[in-house]
Amino acid sequence: MASHQQEPWLLENGNVKVLTKEMRHGHGRSRTAHNMSSSSLRKKSDRTLVSKVRCGLLRNLLVNIQEVILGTKLSILFPAIPIAIIAQCYGLGRPWIFALSLLGLTPLAERVSFLTEQVAIYTGPTVGGLLNATCGNITELVIAIFALSSNKVDLVKYSLLGSILSNLLLVLGTSLLCGGIANLAKEQKYDRRQADVNSLMLLLALLCHLLPMLFRYGGGGSDDALAAADSSLYLSRAASITMLVAYFAYLIFQLWTHRTLFEAEDEDGDGENGSDDEEAVIGVWSGVAWLAGMTVFIALLSEYVVDTIEEASESWGLSVSFLSIILLPIVGNAAEHAGAIIFAFKNKLDITLGVALGSATQIGMFAVPLCVLVAWIMGVKMDLNFNLLETGSLALAIIATSFTLQDGTSHYMKGLILLLCYVVIGACFFVQRTPLNQVNVNITFKSASDAVLNA
Repeated sequence: MASHQQEPWLLENGNVKVLTKEMRHGHGRSRTAHNMSSSSLRKKSDRTLVSKVRCGLLRNLLVNIQEVILGTKLSILFPAIPIAIIAQCYGLGRPWIFALSLLGLTPLAERVSFLTEQVAIYTGPTVGGLLNATCGNITELVIAIFALSSNKVDLVKYSLLGSILSNLLLVLGTSLLCGGIANLAKEQKYDRRQADVNSLMLLLALLCHLLPMLFRYGGGGSDDALAAADSSLYLSRAASITMLVAYFAYLIFQLWTHRTLFEAEDEDGDGENGSDDEEAVIGVWSGVAWLAGMTVFIALLSEYVVDTIEEASESWGLSVSFLSIILLPIVGNAAEHAGAIIFAFKNKLDITLGVALGSATQIGMFAVPLCVLVAWIMGVKMDLNFNLLETGSLALAIIATSFTLQDGTSHYMKGLILLLCYVVIGACFFVQRTPLNQVNVNITFKSASDAVLNA
């Protein structure tokens, strides 16, 4: 096969690593929805000129640069990274630093997915699945950690909530709408089993968000507001540990016991993604090194985003909640979102659902509780009480998505309704003008019997 004719200098060990279709099935490794979604924005590199370089070390370096930096359709956004760093060093307009940092994070997030897949070719399905489960939303996690270090708890909550809403309503809604219009003459079906599992996980996440909010607003069995807040915090930490245990069980379910439910196969074999052979284009240690380097730049730009978001909010006349809930998730996951929509056009809804629901589950059941526990270690009081408006929006998004996916079929009206739900929620946060880190007012809901007795 042509893949075996590749130059051996592409990899450090001198061997081309190729996984054929039979090997993938034999070893239990199939491409996940996230892998196939991100690969839709990649482009093949022409190594004709690079192959003429005589020095093996230089040739290997040029191949790595060509595959990692230029191997994506988003490579045009990479110049935003050095420009943002220069703007920060020379103290230019902070709203511009915020915008440039967001643009720079877009290709970095897509490249992390690519590098994770490259490393997974060598490590096998288990380690590869764990890498995808932990690095799939690394942008949101890094931004959250820097926000926690600055004690901007509300910013953490807003950004994580926005990621869940974006995946459930914007990405899934746009995908179902575009896919339905593009495939009017075809019957659109998908496997409900994966959607059911993710819906159950999201409902558990919703329960863990609702209880601390109701516990605190209901007084928590104490007339002292501070005592109720502390009790809500302890409940949130216990619920976060429970959510991480559930996510670990979800990984076992996904990677071992019911792996076939989450595998994504490009059945028609067309184009780049339909190749029967999956080959590594860089070596394993090169992939690890590039992954570490990308993480460093993600951390740097995330710090810029956290430091400049309030100035950008004042300059643009937009609330911090709107920037965090609407703008940050759209830009940070643009590559993954575009891939989900592309596969919806191809009537491959199982891949689309795997991307949208998988990302929402990963944020809700892993990123959010992890941030609560990290804040606990850092001495920051972060709980799962996302306030009434935010938690209500999350509840309606999860319920609407669950109802949309209950029958295993799709059409454009389902996508339109989800998309309009996102528009209404976005308009709500657009008009909201809540200052960052505003002290929450404790609301006590009295029962009807209490009202009668007090009367």
